[in-house]
Amino acid sequence: MTERQRFSVAIVGATGAVGRELLDVLASRRFPMHSLRLLASARSAGTVIEIDSATAALLDNDGAKQPLVVEELSAKAFDGVDVAFFCASGNISSQWVETATAAGAIVIDNSKAFRMDPNVPLIVPEVNGETLLPAASKTQPRLPRVVANPNCSTIIALLAIAPLHRAVGISRMVVSTYQAASGGGAAMMTELEDQARQFAAGQPLTTNVLDRPYLFNVFSHNSPIGVDGNNEEEAKLIRETHKILSDDSIGISATCVRVPVLRAHCESINLTLKAPLSENEARELLRRAPGVSIVDDRPNNRFPEPVNASGLDDVLIGRIRSDASQPEGLGLNLYVAGDQLRKGAALNAVQIAELIATTSAVQQPSLNPC
Repeated sequence: MTERQRFSVAIVGATGAVGRELLDVLASRRFPMHSLRLLASARSAGTVIEIDSATAALLDNDGAKQPLVVEELSAKAFDGVDVAFFCASGNISSQWVETATAAGAIVIDNSKAFRMDPNVPLIVPEVNGETLLPAASKTQPRLPRVVANPNCSTIIALLAIAPLHRAVGISRMVVSTYQAASGGGAAMMTELEDQARQFAAGQPLTTNVLDRPYLFNVFSHNSPIGVDGNNEEEAKLIRETHKILSDDSIGISATCVRVPVLRAHCESINLTLKAPLSENEARELLRRAPGVSIVDDRPNNRFPEPVNASGLDDVLIGRIRSDASQPEGLGLNLYVAGDQLRKGAALNAVQIAELIATTSAVQQPSLNPC
């Protein structure tokens, strides 16, 4: 990529937990941008966000070394924007994505709004990133205008299972998730921290975000329950896995719960394989896979933990062991931990943008490289 191929970037939902993490990821990966626009609701407009020297060094504008001021989301907010990251609710995406694409931007959307749209790619770059490239698609010779970022629990699970599915196939997956406050946004993280301080001070626990104590508690994921009994998080994991792997035949059973952890989700995964695979063969496949690190120290009982996964780009994989309750070689157990704000959201979105930026199709007239 030449120095001239840099892009105008906007972040919708810049004041939220994912938006702020995305700022950090853009800087740490030195995404090729020449300008950055931070957008949010009228309530958050005017918020001043300090940027570090790494971010400032990427930008051309005279005020790059000064704090950036959040602008109100409006019809004119996307004028001249090449890549727009949406890090807000599905309602915001449904309302504003068309405005952004009409202005010429490619949208990378973190919400649920477009994930199951058959015309919108749902991408985990290490798993199906090649499908985003126009050369890989006969039906889509140009880059799509909207790309969806999968749900955090889906991304974390697929980094672990996709290498195994490619090697021998997966016929069934049973997954239980242990999801941190980070998945509920900045307000949920703050409430968990507040409750810890309140408990230490012997004060009543405030429950403004959730209708129950979060501290010292475990409960079904706080999303709506469908008529089939699955909560929305479980339904997302099932549907999105089928779409990303292009395989609806995989039987998936999911149970998603909240645990009183500030950041990074964990998942227990039990697989039924289509062909025999030893635990050593599985470990070697995962050791070579992108985006993951093996943490599987049996003698010292050290395996993936959220405190160690927080802030990491890689998803940690451990407890790799055969399932003796299934026919020999066909059952496998895994335990994974991944940072929901990073690989589960912001990093995956930036990696999608990097794919867009490095393909030759980015030179299409609707984008405006500097």
